[in-house]
Amino acid sequence: MRRVIFNQKGGVGKTTITCNLAAISAAEGKKTLVIDLDPQCNSTQYLLSDKALSLKISLFDYFNGLLAFNIFGTEELKFEDYILETPFKNLYVMPSHPDLDDLQYKLESRYKMFKLKKNLDELQGFDYIYIDTPPALNFYSRSAVIAANSCLIPFDCDNFSRNALYRLLTNVGEIKCDHNPDLEIEGIVVNQYQSRAKLPVKIVKELIKEGMPVLKPYLSSSIKIKESHEKASPMIFCEPKHKLTTEYIKLYKNLNNSIKKN
Repeated sequence: MRRVIFNQKGGVGKTTITCNLAAISAAEGKKTLVIDLDPQCNSTQYLLSDKALSLKISLFDYFNGLLAFNIFGTEELKFEDYILETPFKNLYVMPSHPDLDDLQYKLESRYKMFKLKKNLDELQGFDYIYIDTPPALNFYSRSAVIAANSCLIPFDCDNFSRNALYRLLTNVGEIKCDHNPDLEIEGIVVNQYQSRAKLPVKIVKELIKEGMPVLKPYLSSSIKIKESHEKASPMIFCEPKHKLTTEYIKLYKNLNNSIKKN
């Protein structure tokens, strides 16, 4: 199973949702990989802490290698060579790098959009793969949506996020139609939800009324998630009994139960 977590709007919790769902998968004994395609490197830092600042290899090297023509037949790194262990059992990461931004236009002009899908199709040994994306519809996010089996859409409860949601669904739908007909839009993950605030409750109710695939449970707003970021430890490891952790676990199980039914 390959899930892409994507929203063109920043600050909606893509990295947090990616890493926490992946961490729950790993904690349950599933060999799990996080692919960090965001040049901000937030997933990389969340899972590797200070080690993220001194990595000798990253996805920059992988994508840069796609642009190099090896006329001498010298030995090249394999796709799996870019996978690193995290401090957490069963959890691995393909780390990002800030210089990814400098490559995307060259990669797009040389039609490398399908390379990630090809490599992931050939990759063996992982039960779940989660792909974190930049907050933009660019080469990396398109490559991720093309490579994925399913798409989760993080949603922060405000009108800016709501307006962006309609554009996002249109864009993902076009990629599905043109390049990945088997892609399933699993649903919208409501993040930073405040049940006592009128606006979030109103917006979520309206989305449901419109027939949007809003997933349950909604993820509560909590200062603990910021502490989790600071500790570089997903909630299942640093706060296993917290309310938000329980919500993540339930969301994870609901998603997997939905897959089994299908």
